[in-house]
Amino acid sequence: MAEPNTPSIDPKSGFCYKTKTFHTLRPSLHLPPQNLPLSVTSYAISLLPSPPPETTALIDSATGNRLSYPEFLLKAQTLASSLQNLTGLSKGDTVFILAPASLKIPILYYSLLSLGVIVSPANPAGSPYEISRQIKLTRPVIAFASSATAHNLLPLPKPTILLDSPEFESMMIHSTPTNGPHRNVIKQSDAAAILYSSGTTGNVKGVVLTHRNFIALIAGYVASRPDLESPMVELLTVPLFHIFGFFTILRVIALGQTSVLMERFDFVAMLRVVEKFRVNGMVVTPPLVVAMVKSEEVGNYDLSSLMAVGCGGAPLGKEVAEQFRSKLPNVEIVQGYGLTESTGSVTRTIGPEENQHYGSAGRLTENLEAKIVDPVTGEDLSPGQQGELWLRGPTMMKGYIGDDDATASTLDSEGWMKTGDLCYFDHDGFLFIADRLKELIKYKAYQVPPAELEQVLKSHPEIADAAVVPYPDEDVGELPMAFVVRQQGSTLNESQVMDFVAKQVAPYKKIRRVAFINAIPKNPAGKILRRELVSLAISRPSSKL
Repeated sequence: MAEPNTPSIDPKSGFCYKTKTFHTLRPSLHLPPQNLPLSVTSYAISLLPSPPPETTALIDSATGNRLSYPEFLLKAQTLASSLQNLTGLSKGDTVFILAPASLKIPILYYSLLSLGVIVSPANPAGSPYEISRQIKLTRPVIAFASSATAHNLLPLPKPTILLDSPEFESMMIHSTPTNGPHRNVIKQSDAAAILYSSGTTGNVKGVVLTHRNFIALIAGYVASRPDLESPMVELLTVPLFHIFGFFTILRVIALGQTSVLMERFDFVAMLRVVEKFRVNGMVVTPPLVVAMVKSEEVGNYDLSSLMAVGCGGAPLGKEVAEQFRSKLPNVEIVQGYGLTESTGSVTRTIGPEENQHYGSAGRLTENLEAKIVDPVTGEDLSPGQQGELWLRGPTMMKGYIGDDDATASTLDSEGWMKTGDLCYFDHDGFLFIADRLKELIKYKAYQVPPAELEQVLKSHPEIADAAVVPYPDEDVGELPMAFVVRQQGSTLNESQVMDFVAKQVAPYKKIRRVAFINAIPKNPAGKILRRELVSLAISRPSSKL
């Protein structure tokens, strides 16, 4: 990778006029040699002082229960021993996790990753249909669930372990082997996790992320961490099964900071938690920033400890960011952009000056390259020109499990990953997300694939055809809206359509608006003309749930 001070590279934008490639403006990272056996957990723990600090690693916001770093690491190591000896789990096995956030989830993640076991967490609010698709895709040998979610699982080779059972508690306390667990050699190129995404289009896909992906991501945060007198206290408002929450919990532990976890998100409870635990930072999505701007409750709590909010998952509007800073002038908004396929963070702002670039998603993170490619001609574009964002670097995914065609269409032979997002870099190297080429709907930063909802809709006997499009909404980003063609003679109404879908999908995927139409507009190849429908949606009234 060329250095930013190379003569052909613009030091302001990072753009190389010879190769038409954007380079990071951050200092290059010296990552561990790729052939060095190393797991992400070993790397993260190596960044902590030895012996580990007595500071708090995890806090349960509801109960106030805390785990210090020595306690956390001991429980993770003990659980790893128990899992090997009681379940026979070994390197390369995949495990499915279906449970809400709790102190046990980070312990379980670290235990499994230290064994070379592939971690595959899913949304505990997912429907049986969605969960069965994910399980068939990743073929786990065992599942970890809660009493409330276990009934949604398919039968697996090994019995499900309930995280809220005495059995699991015992596994974190009592180690069965006499000589400790047998540690397999874990290569950085080995799969560490399979997280779920819809890729650039279509149904759910399993994104395979390696230990090397996470090591490279964490190294970037280590290089840019602030110099503080005491460890940061971070509140995680994003779910731990999502890439945003998954990499954040790994990052916070690696940096020796304190994580505050909420099992169920509630806005007023969040404000109370910030006050009670003197939270310094939060990872949030744009709808939460909007809520903080609009809510009168914010003034009822002492938020003076709050220094920064890291906002990602979807674009944050410039106006909202400015309103936030007006209301909370001492809180910096750290903006960023990433995908499941990029192990999360691709761009972010660092420091007060960059944080003022409202509307931007920040600058390229360490060791990354980017291109802006004209989606029609394939031409590589210059600063200020819009096109599809392509990325290359050590955090790009290994591929989609069991889907070679989707992998080949996303990753090219030179290692470039096509994001499907329409973006541009300005002349100072800041990324701006203009639109999405891919058809995903972003509801509260969750990915909602229209194709999946269209399949559900079309399974209704009274629906002849259907299309799902994003409907803009200030509070949540985008609402899934359905255009429905009724079968002849049908009297199907909006509520019946919404109820039918709601019974088969997770809450965030529910259809929120419905419009009936005589025919779905399509091109000669049969592709739905979604932009026409979006324009139609905005111009006409429809039912809203």
